[in-house]
Amino acid sequence: MPVVAPRSLLADREAARGDVPGYLGSVCDRIEDLDGRLAAFVPGTVDRGRVLSAGRAAPAGPLYGLAVGVKDVFGVDGLPLAAGSALPPERLARPQASVVTRLTAAGAVVVGKTVTAEFAFFAPGPTRNPWNEAHTPGGSSSGSAAAVAAGLVPLALGTQTIGSVIRPAAYCGVVGFRPTFGRVPTDGMIPFAPSLDTVGWFTATVADAALAAVSAVDDWQDGTQPVPEPVLGLPDEALLAHAEPAARRAFDTTVTRLRDAGFAVRASALFAEVAGLAASLFTVSRWEFARSHRDWFAEFGDRYQPKTAEAVRTGLAIADADYAEARDAQARARARYLQLTGDHGVDVWITPGATGPAPRGRSSTGDPAMSSPFTLVGAPAVNVPTGLDPSRLPLGVQCAGVPGADEELLAAARTIEAALGETVPSAGQP
Repeated sequence: MPVVAPRSLLADREAARGDVPGYLGSVCDRIEDLDGRLAAFVPGTVDRGRVLSAGRAAPAGPLYGLAVGVKDVFGVDGLPLAAGSALPPERLARPQASVVTRLTAAGAVVVGKTVTAEFAFFAPGPTRNPWNEAHTPGGSSSGSAAAVAAGLVPLALGTQTIGSVIRPAAYCGVVGFRPTFGRVPTDGMIPFAPSLDTVGWFTATVADAALAAVSAVDDWQDGTQPVPEPVLGLPDEALLAHAEPAARRAFDTTVTRLRDAGFAVRASALFAEVAGLAASLFTVSRWEFARSHRDWFAEFGDRYQPKTAEAVRTGLAIADADYAEARDAQARARARYLQLTGDHGVDVWITPGATGPAPRGRSSTGDPAMSSPFTLVGAPAVNVPTGLDPSRLPLGVQCAGVPGADEELLAAARTIEAALGETVPSAGQP
């Protein structure tokens, strides 16, 4: 039986304003009832007394009293930082992340740390998918996506270096927003690849994601009301071909529905060179990951999980010249992205949210192929749930915009969300 009951951040805001202790107490109750099954939160980080105390001290603001989960790669005052690893937490400790401080300054209350794949890479944690516990929730922001999907919290922070916000959002049937690279500070978090690392978050709706953005994103220009139908762009078949047959059929149906609703949809050659882009992303991410971990790995290499250790070794073997060429390729890809977006008059690029529904088993976090090229060019992206596949697992559509135009992307995504309607059951509907 699914345990899916996402909570609206906007609705929770009204509940919190009426009775912060009662609201936070109900959040703790639900975590106590369900997290033994889901393992979305790091054990020992959800303490009712600490949460209620923080709620009493929360400042008035747009997120007053609202419960938030924080991926365990961020420093949070008073909570340990392990990043899903077996390394000593005191060696990983760092000051509280600016994005966490921004949210708490707006009145949010950190309920606890959410589970991450080890060091935000591909070695999964124990989190289960709320739709079907035999399937992965995705990664690396697995705990955050599952916590929002199950209604444990209405907002949870994640990170994306390759596909770690959009993919788990698609697998868990929630909205996942990845802002433009650089619009949210990444200090206070354990780096994966600093030229790619991006803070993101999970919510029930696009409007909820925009509410969080007001406090989290640099120079956010509020005003993300739905807008007339944006022009939608389809990337090259070289990227879309990565979708599994059932997911591709569902995506084609979504495109037809949007066309029927009045959206213009334009095909393009965007990411025709997807294999080369994937190679560049691999080189940049592994080279930077290895250097982020070089000192820790030299001391604690035997404590790394095999997948993570192999990534460090692979990255250390990449020549600096090859890394420099991959960075040049990244810059060229970004320029071409901007060129094709302008040439085709595209407001939003759309793809499946992931290559398919959440795979069975939890030894893998799934395939990030749909997100990877957009991450490489630093574009903002958001997953909008579109429905369930025949096995009743969620599917989504990834909407990507122009770097720096996050506000316009979320406004367009709200229009797309409204056009698709309430396609994903909630509140544990069978």
